[in-house]
Amino acid sequence: MIERWRESGVAQLPSNPPPALLLPKDVQSPRAAREFARSVVDGQAPGACADHHDTVALVVSELVTNAVRYGSRPGGDVQIVVDADTSRTRVEVIDGTRRRPRRRRTAHEDTRGRGLLLLDALTERWGVVVRPTGKAVWAEVRR
Repeated sequence: MIERWRESGVAQLPSNPPPALLLPKDVQSPRAAREFARSVVDGQAPGACADHHDTVALVVSELVTNAVRYGSRPGGDVQIVVDADTSRTRVEVIDGTRRRPRRRRTAHEDTRGRGLLLLDALTERWGVVVRPTGKAVWAEVRR
């Protein structure tokens, strides 16, 4: 069973845990995570518009890419949990390190380092919960 950690940091076990996918630390993992998220949204919140799917896909890509690059140990895994309803989609990406994401200074010509700005712009809210075995970075996209 998957634990759902709320912003309060207190674990709550839902009666029906949301779907989860375990991914390797691999450059192909963001693609698999996007496909997984799309299928969960289709199943749990049918009728979600294309813009919602695109926004969720971008948020998932950013969170999983960061977890693969910075948040997981070599040979480690990344877990994605997606929960959707008629009002929002919540994404959690869990990795094996406690290092929190941080904003980086970027120059105009930099091609990386703007992920947290994207989360600020695309999500209703997002945050980090440190866990005994790593951390969960979560984000909610409103419909």
